[in-house]
Amino acid sequence: MAQQVSTAPLTSPEWDDLYRSYEEIINSGTDILRLRATIKLASLLDSVPNDLLLLTVPILIGLIEGTSKDPGPLQEAAAYCLKRITCKDDPELLKLICIPSTLASFVKILEQSGGRCQIYLIKCLWGVVTFVKDSRVYIFSSGGLEVVVNMLKLYTDSRRKYLLETLSALALVREVRRALVCLGELSLLIEAAKHGSMESRERAAQALGLLGIVKRARRTLVALGAIPTLVDLLQNGDSSTKVVAGNALGIISSHVDYIRPVAQAGVIPLYAELLRGPEPLGREVAEDVFCVLAVAESNAVEVTEHLVRILQEDDAEAKAAAADVLWDLSGYQHSISVISNSGAIPILVGLLKEGNSDIREKVSGAIAQLSYHEADRSTLADAGAIPCLIEMLRDESEELRDNAGESLINFSEDPSHHDRLSQAFAMPAFQSMQDRIVHIRAADQHMVRSLRQMSADQLIQDPVLE
Repeated sequence: MAQQVSTAPLTSPEWDDLYRSYEEIINSGTDILRLRATIKLASLLDSVPNDLLLLTVPILIGLIEGTSKDPGPLQEAAAYCLKRITCKDDPELLKLICIPSTLASFVKILEQSGGRCQIYLIKCLWGVVTFVKDSRVYIFSSGGLEVVVNMLKLYTDSRRKYLLETLSALALVREVRRALVCLGELSLLIEAAKHGSMESRERAAQALGLLGIVKRARRTLVALGAIPTLVDLLQNGDSSTKVVAGNALGIISSHVDYIRPVAQAGVIPLYAELLRGPEPLGREVAEDVFCVLAVAESNAVEVTEHLVRILQEDDAEAKAAAADVLWDLSGYQHSISVISNSGAIPILVGLLKEGNSDIREKVSGAIAQLSYHEADRSTLADAGAIPCLIEMLRDESEELRDNAGESLINFSEDPSHHDRLSQAFAMPAFQSMQDRIVHIRAADQHMVRSLRQMSADQLIQDPVLE
C-alpha cells in the first residue's frame, strides 16, 4: 500500500502484495516510512477489499494503543483510518474494534490526546456507539461517560455534535442514566435532544422518557426544560421520533403536578395528529396520553373536541382509536357532561350503524359506559341507539353482544325507556348479560358486608387504637 501509483483497478494478487508490503513496513520500517504507508492506506480505504481491511484493523489499533501521552503523526494517521473504517458501519470490521480492552484503551487515549487525533478518536467512538449497541456498556464501564461529559464542558466547536450524539447513545444504558442523575448532568441529555441528527435526538428523547419514570429525575427534567424540548420533537420530528417524544411526554405528564404544564405547552393538537397518523404505536401512545391529560377537566374539553373531529373523518383506524379514548373518558365523572355537550353521542350512534367491526366494538363500549347516566340515555335514545343495540345482540362478536346487553339493561331499568325494549327481553344475549349483572351486584354487596364485618371484628380484637 506504500507504493501504488497506477489508477487502474487492482487485482486480488496486487492487493495482497500491497498488504504484505504495508505489514512489513509497520513491523520493521522507520517511523517516517510507517507514517507514509498509513497515509497511503487512508487514500485507498474506499477501494481496499474487505478481507484485507479485516487484517489491517488490528494493525491500526496496535498503532493507536502504542500512543504515548502526546500522540504523534503516526497515531493521528491511524486514528483517521479507523475513523473512516468505523463509519462504514460494517459489522465484521466493527466487531474487531468493539473489543472491551480496545475500547478501554481508546477511552484512555481520548482523554489524554488533543488536536486532530482527538477529533478522529471522538468520531471513531461516535461510530462505535451509534452502530454497535453492546459497545455502549463497555465504553461506560471504561469511564467513557465521564470523559464525554468533561469534554462537553470544554468544547463548543464541531466536536460537540459528535460528543452529544455519543452521549445520546450511551444514555440508552440504564447505568448511564443513573450516573447522569448522580453527576447532575441531565441538562446535557436535554441538549442532545435539541441538536444533532434526528436519529440521535430520538435516542435522547427515549432516554428522557425512561428517566421520567423516576420521580426525582422527572422533577429535574421538567425544571431543566425537558417539556418544550420534547414538544418540539413531537411537532417537528420524523414519524418515528414523534412517537418516541410523545411517549416520553406522556410519561412525564403521568404525574399530577405535570398534567397541566404539558397540556399548556400545546400538545393536545399534536397528539391528535399522532392519533391520525400511520403508526399503530403512535395511536396507542396518543390514546394513553389523552386519557392522562383528560384527568384535568379543562383538558378533557379540548381532548374531546379533537376526538369528535376525528370521528367525523374518513380514517377508520383513527376513528376506532378516538372511540376507544371516549370509552375511557366516559368513566371519568367530570367528563360525562363534557362528552354530552360535545355532540359526540349522535356521532357515536351513527358509527354504531355504519362503522367496521373494530369501530363498532369501541363505540359500543363507550355507549355502554354512557348508558349508566340518565341524561346520556335520553340523548342515546333520541339518536336511535336502542334499535341498533337490540340488533347487535345477534352479532357474531361476543364483545359487541356484551356491550349491547350492558347498555340495554341500563335502559331497561329506566322507566322512561323500559317499554321500548320488549323485543330484547327474550333474546339469549340479553338474558345472559342480565344474569351476569345480577351475580356481579350480589358479589359486590357480599364484599361490602364482609369488609364491614372485618372492620368490626378488628375493632373488637384490637381495642388499642393508635
